[in-house]
Amino acid sequence: MLDAIYYLGLTKSYFNNIDSQLIKYDEQMFVVQGDFSNGELEEKIFCGLKQNQKKQFKRNQKDYQRLSDHIGLLPVVMISPVDHSLITEGSEERRKFIDSIISQTDKGYLEDLISYNKLLTHRNALLKQLSKENTNDFTTLEIWNEQLAPVGERIFTKRKSFLEEFIPVFNHYYNFLSSNKESVGITYLSHLHEAKMLTLLAENIRKDLILEYTTKGIHKDDLDFSIENHSVKKVGSQGQQKTFLIALKLAQFDFLSNSKHNKPILLLDDIFDKLDDSRVTKLMELVSKETFGQIFITDTHSERLREIFNNIHVTIKLFNVVNGNVEEVE
Repeated sequence: MLDAIYYLGLTKSYFNNIDSQLIKYDEQMFVVQGDFSNGELEEKIFCGLKQNQKKQFKRNQKDYQRLSDHIGLLPVVMISPVDHSLITEGSEERRKFIDSIISQTDKGYLEDLISYNKLLTHRNALLKQLSKENTNDFTTLEIWNEQLAPVGERIFTKRKSFLEEFIPVFNHYYNFLSSNKESVGITYLSHLHEAKMLTLLAENIRKDLILEYTTKGIHKDDLDFSIENHSVKKVGSQGQQKTFLIALKLAQFDFLSNSKHNKPILLLDDIFDKLDDSRVTKLMELVSKETFGQIFITDTHSERLREIFNNIHVTIKLFNVVNGNVEEVE
């Protein structure tokens, strides 16, 4: 259910990037659709996918020519156990995280990302070809360098600017949830802190030819997550890591809300596991305030939900989902 809402907001699943794998076994297609309202505008969003065919995505019965045109219309923030990959997995996960936030607020950034990835693919293919030919003629490679570099510089500048705004907000939320028990940090790591992109590409041509791929650039950017000046991955407890991830997502919500002047839908999937009672209470008190909009929370214990929200005097609607059927609980 949460993934359906996320899908209609961002044209893809939160849990699986391969659309064909979202079709039920022994079925030929899937359809997901929803009606959205912010009090002023009514939006009907539809997506359908048949096996071995192109995905259809419609807004108010009109087909999108490009899926990227939909990004940002319906801002959505998901907090889920799979977010743990932001801490445990490689740099690509963390780049995707910041890219998805900026792309929802900046169409030019999204276009640059698409262009950069296409140019990078071409440059890497050329590196493999030149390596096999064992040539010293880098003329064609320099042409790709000149196209790739300015796009990379723009992406770097926007990531840097975004993080300068984002990190203090993240720190605020972490401190709130943890009652200032520990200090945390995020550091932006990029080759472009050292030199201009064009210079990096030129200086590393020999290395790139040996390895047959582009070794320097914004496609290698990363975020260093720390707690008390040590790696969150290595020294953070499960509760601290979960608090870190929730603070990241709350900062994401804050950024999107301010940039879009429209509160994102907040989706909380199995949020209470590994959090102590004080952090759960603080989180629920926070997201129940008027600064947040509509929230969907999934949990396997309905009585736990009732107790949490009764304690902070917040009214909720409770639904049971059984075998795919949704019924409101009186």
